[in-house]
Amino acid sequence: MAGLPPPVQGPTAKEKKYDRQLRLWGATGQLALENSHILLINSGPGVVGIETLKNLVLPGIGQFTIQDSAVVTAADLGVNFFLEDQHLGGFRAEHTVNLLKELNPDVEGHYINEPVESWLVKPDALQPYTLIIATAPIRPELLAKLSAHASAALIPLFYVHSVGFYSHFSVHLPPAFPIVDTHPGPESTSDLRLLKPWPELLQYAEEKTSDLEGMSPDDHGHIPYLALLLHYLEEWKKMHNGEAPQNYKEKTEFRTMVSKAARTNNPEGGEENFDEAVAAVLKSLNPPGVSSSVKEIFTAPETLVIKKDTPSFWVIAHAIGLFHVKHSVLPVPGSVPDMKARSKDYIQLQNVYKSKARKDYAEVLENVRFAERNAGRTTTIDEKDVEQFCKNAAHIKLVRGRPFHVVQAGEKIKWGDRAKSIAQELTFPDSLIPLYIAFLAWDEFAATHDKDALGGAPQAPGETDADTDAEKLTGIAHKIMDDLIKGAGTSVADPEYSEIKEKIGEFAQEFARAGGAELHNIAALTGGIVSQEVIKAVTEQYVPVDNTCVFDGVRSKSAVFKV
Repeated sequence: MAGLPPPVQGPTAKEKKYDRQLRLWGATGQLALENSHILLINSGPGVVGIETLKNLVLPGIGQFTIQDSAVVTAADLGVNFFLEDQHLGGFRAEHTVNLLKELNPDVEGHYINEPVESWLVKPDALQPYTLIIATAPIRPELLAKLSAHASAALIPLFYVHSVGFYSHFSVHLPPAFPIVDTHPGPESTSDLRLLKPWPELLQYAEEKTSDLEGMSPDDHGHIPYLALLLHYLEEWKKMHNGEAPQNYKEKTEFRTMVSKAARTNNPEGGEENFDEAVAAVLKSLNPPGVSSSVKEIFTAPETLVIKKDTPSFWVIAHAIGLFHVKHSVLPVPGSVPDMKARSKDYIQLQNVYKSKARKDYAEVLENVRFAERNAGRTTTIDEKDVEQFCKNAAHIKLVRGRPFHVVQAGEKIKWGDRAKSIAQELTFPDSLIPLYIAFLAWDEFAATHDKDALGGAPQAPGETDADTDAEKLTGIAHKIMDDLIKGAGTSVADPEYSEIKEKIGEFAQEFARAGGAELHNIAALTGGIVSQEVIKAVTEQYVPVDNTCVFDGVRSKSAVFKV
């Protein structure tokens, strides 16, 4: 019994519970979710915020807090599935928290019934939270305070609208938001390095193709296609002054050369390995270049000078940048695609790539340790982080977060360096910029209209007089558009803008007709989209929206743009 291997351990109850999502963002992403504490400042009808939280509670965020001073009314029961008849007259935040917690006992929920105006003035009100979601309508001075806190604390802030058939959200990310694990598609992750092979890879190919003519049919049909491509590349170079195929015409000729080398009378059932080689020519015979977005990271100010307190991402980026300067390539990821081959040959090929990946990783790690010592860092970067970075080096992404528009009453919208590009996109036939402008007008209307003379909650367009408010809203939106066009150096008198103003007027009329109401289906869909982006921001995986998204529920169309 002492010589028996230990019993195989099956998945834990937690792994079974979160199995599907662990396949998406792994254990590190799940841990990041569990360490998060998300604040929802829930205003207006409060549906889209709750639907967003629902989709965050289910996958297991650590904690959430809802700030909402509203009491439950009959109108809430028609659109909010987390409220019931017995909750009428009670605080909306308290009851929605209790029902949301029932979805996942692992999640802690809290509520704040105090009005946001008095609660937010407390100096430490926002300190516990790792991410903030605010829903419209919210006073601009409060939204500006949230934006200032997000900038100072380097935490993400989401601002979400849902009005009638339309919705919009903007994301304020930190000024440097790097993502290492971007999860690129499998078709873009192969880095076989066929045009710049290392000695061990060439030796492997030579061993497998040393006697092509004398091989048995079975052996000939099981040569890994990478070995075939490397063999015929050497043959091609002998006839082309040592140059590999350079353009589409030459690659097509090379592909024909490989195809003709297949045996047509193989009694073992064909030569799929040659078919794989032919299919891989166009996508595999490319020099191992570096994308412009990755080069931008290597030349970023944060990468060029490493200090004692420099975040680990920039230290590793600095180390890989040195590797690239020295070798003109990135570290080999080490993965090999599936192919027709004998198991021992395939495993041997995998080991060739993995061995090279380990060698490249060791050199990058040495660069990291040198940078740490030189900067006087007291903590060392985990080797697993360096290894992960090396594997994903070709697909890392840096999002330069920036504040979204906070509409201040009586002040022009500041489009900054985006004015020209936004004004140009405004003229595209299916552009949703007019819808975004209508949302900005909605915010300005709410900022200048209160529910009562004493300065109560912001009043949404259409709550009292839809026709009059639609006219006001249209006027505000047209002024915002005119300011944008003037800021872009274009004349507002151009005929093409008259049709755009008609579109904006139609959106304004629909907003006023909605009267600030949220349709549950649109709010639920928007909540799903927003929660997906929240998960990206929390786990620092995949590539988040940068930085504004609008959804037209009438045409079932969405658009993402940076403002």
